[in-house]
Amino acid sequence: MPPPPPAAGVAMDFGQNSLFGYMEDLQELTIIERPVRRSLKTPEEIERLTVDEDLSDVERAVYLLSAGQDIQGTSVIANLPFLMRQNPTETLRRVLPKVREALHVAGVEMQLTAAVSFLTILQEESVSTHAYAHSFLQVILLHLEHRDTGVSNAWLETLLSVIEVLPKETLRHEILNPLVSKAQLSQTVQSRLISCKILGKLTNKFDAHIIKREILPLVKSLCQDVEYEVRSCMCRQLENIAQGIGAELTKSVVLPELIELSRDEGSSVRLAAFETLVNLLDIFDTDDRSQTILPVMKSFCEKSFKADESLLISLSFHLGKLCHGLYGIFTPDQHLRFLEFYKKLCTLGLQQENGHNDNQIPPQILEQEKKYASVRKNCAYNLPAMIIFVDPKNFHMELYSTFFCLCHDPEVPVRYTIAICFYEVSKLLNSGVYLIHKELITLLQDESLEVLDALIDHLPEILELMCTGGESSVQENKLSSLPDLIPALTAAEQRAAASLKWRTHEKLLQKYACLPHIISSDQIYYRFLQRMFTIMMTNNVLPVQKAASRTLCIFLRYNRKQEQKHEVIQKLIEQLGQGKSYWNRLRFLDTCEFVIEIFSKSFFCKYFFLPAIELTHDPVANVRMKLCCLLPKVKSTLKIPADKHLLQQLEMCVRKLLCQEKDKDVLAIVKRTVLELDRMEMSMDAFQKKFYEKDLLDQEKEREELLLFEMEQLEKEKQQNDGRPSSDKIFEKKRFILGRDTKTLTQSLPKSIPISVPGPSSSSSSTSKEIKKSKLIRSQSFNNQAFHAKYDNLEKCASKTTAGYTPSVSGLTKNSVLSLTDDSFRTRSASSAPASFSFSPLIPSTSRGTVNPTDPKNSGSKDTQPRKATLKSRKSNP
Repeated sequence: MPPPPPAAGVAMDFGQNSLFGYMEDLQELTIIERPVRRSLKTPEEIERLTVDEDLSDVERAVYLLSAGQDIQGTSVIANLPFLMRQNPTETLRRVLPKVREALHVAGVEMQLTAAVSFLTILQEESVSTHAYAHSFLQVILLHLEHRDTGVSNAWLETLLSVIEVLPKETLRHEILNPLVSKAQLSQTVQSRLISCKILGKLTNKFDAHIIKREILPLVKSLCQDVEYEVRSCMCRQLENIAQGIGAELTKSVVLPELIELSRDEGSSVRLAAFETLVNLLDIFDTDDRSQTILPVMKSFCEKSFKADESLLISLSFHLGKLCHGLYGIFTPDQHLRFLEFYKKLCTLGLQQENGHNDNQIPPQILEQEKKYASVRKNCAYNLPAMIIFVDPKNFHMELYSTFFCLCHDPEVPVRYTIAICFYEVSKLLNSGVYLIHKELITLLQDESLEVLDALIDHLPEILELMCTGGESSVQENKLSSLPDLIPALTAAEQRAAASLKWRTHEKLLQKYACLPHIISSDQIYYRFLQRMFTIMMTNNVLPVQKAASRTLCIFLRYNRKQEQKHEVIQKLIEQLGQGKSYWNRLRFLDTCEFVIEIFSKSFFCKYFFLPAIELTHDPVANVRMKLCCLLPKVKSTLKIPADKHLLQQLEMCVRKLLCQEKDKDVLAIVKRTVLELDRMEMSMDAFQKKFYEKDLLDQEKEREELLLFEMEQLEKEKQQNDGRPSSDKIFEKKRFILGRDTKTLTQSLPKSIPISVPGPSSSSSSTSKEIKKSKLIRSQSFNNQAFHAKYDNLEKCASKTTAGYTPSVSGLTKNSVLSLTDDSFRTRSASSAPASFSFSPLIPSTSRGTVNPTDPKNSGSKDTQPRKATLKSRKSNP
């Protein structure tokens, strides 16, 4: 086929003008390359940079610091922590003096490197504290006032870290005494700023009398400095000083200084005083807060709107903490004024929205709008504190409109912050959580994936609160209270899938595992389960596929309808386990691993054991390799002697791999796996002390799977007996109670171990009514027991060993399809295979005995076969 003609505007022109254009482009590239060529080192320069290889590390460092270039000296200083670890004595004696000499004339890069290296040596404790102070402290103090601000700050950070470990005497003689002269007005502003930060650090290192006599006078002097930068810096250190001197000195010395600084002419000083007062509210008593601090705060809030927007940003950030700290001393009028002030900040800048294009707005206005957006973001951050301030009972009247505005704010950071706080708000509202149902849907449908990502961090907890609505809420109304939840969840997943942010998609799929406790089994099956399967088959991101696989297994675990459950299992085996793509077969093995983790071991053996080990014959080496890694977990699902025939098949597959495998990588893994399998101890049918807890947990899983089937049978019998469909409300209430009582499954297992599950006998028809009644009473009695583990507890229950069900060699009889023994819990016997696992003809090569020769793929549709099986089971009952 001839190639298609080039599109219009894309056709290449090889005319003379075009060729000249290409030549000019090549010349430009040549010009760009010339500086690169000129920067290459000449042989003479290379010779000067060459160092004798026979020199030791210390000798090489001394040579490079003495005769090398700056870049070589910087490299030596960066390597100083290594030299200290290797040979501290020689490094201190020979290298460190050269470092001091080099730092006298060093540039910015070498100075920054030295500050970091000195700090690293301190943190690694390469030398004793005394040796460090003797060798390094004077070098640090010498360069504190470097002319470059970045270098000075780097050395200051190193010094502040050194102060933490130095003894008091060293601090007093080497740092505090020189600080008296450094903090005087005659010194530079930089020197006084450094003194402020050092004083804030020294306060916690000395006794109260030394602080009162030597440090506090310096603090007062710096608080009254002529430069506003120094006053602001000292004001921010008053918090550390107050914590070091105690409440009495704070009240008599620090509080008057803070009150005076709050009236300072410099806005940065007032802001520092405000933030320090808010952070110290817990130290002051009620009288100080009500008589001294509250008037200052009121004045600051009133003046903030007339001042710079930067004050509003800080005020909005600390407003929640301020209202919480002053809670209880407000008069009703003051309470209302602070609340109205908060509401005003929440809508700051929104009134100026005029729909103009950003290109038409002056830069000053754009900058102002960014500051206003920061204010609203801080208000969203403080919303939980303000709900406590007004009392959650008053949320609807006082703060709901504000909450609504924050959820619909035009700026993404504001909505992102409110999404983070949504869970806290839901907990505070408790029974009033229904008030914010619509806002949950709004945030789920938000156009920004950042907002969705923030919301889904606590999505399971939020949905649970929404459904339960607090203790006073009626559970059966939960679905009607969230009519838009399912469309919003599906739309959120599709939006995440269509984006490039696969981590958000993965997280969302993981959180969907909570849905069995939120919505009905049918809703999950029709709206979510099929979607999980599609993601497993079509998505290109491995973590997303695995998340979908695990969530699908959890959906399958709590599915109440056996027909749906078996249809999904059949699709997993046929389209993944027996799929044409090796990638799908790999995902099937991932699914098998999740099944082992989530389901009982008898369930895995019945449906997934044989399809899994059949992949030992897979033509792709990667599939065989992954299966080999999974075999130890597969073996852990078996019990002896009930599963002896499955163990034999597993051993046969391993032998074939050892004998026939040609791929060297697979063979190496097979050999390691064989050793691991040999070391494994097999679980027995009877309880063993060694596996006691694991057996209990797995028995509980098995019991839950049986009870899920029993509940479905009860629903069917009720429909048949009453001639009308059962009430959805009763179904949802029963389902909620069973789910609610399983929150403490793993904790309660050792205390209450269900050894027997009584069930109806199929031997006598005269007692059928009593049997049905006892079944209903028994199923309701589990309202006070653990029924099934919530999705977040499943991660703790991986690879649990327990008693299970043994396959019948001759297959299941009609009478055994729905029979349940009365006296003991179900064990793996051929005559007592559970009814919940009675659809084995639907699953190819997975029955626990002789494989049914009928291939389900060629024996009718998925819709008709379950009906036939159900009819047979009903006829078998007397």
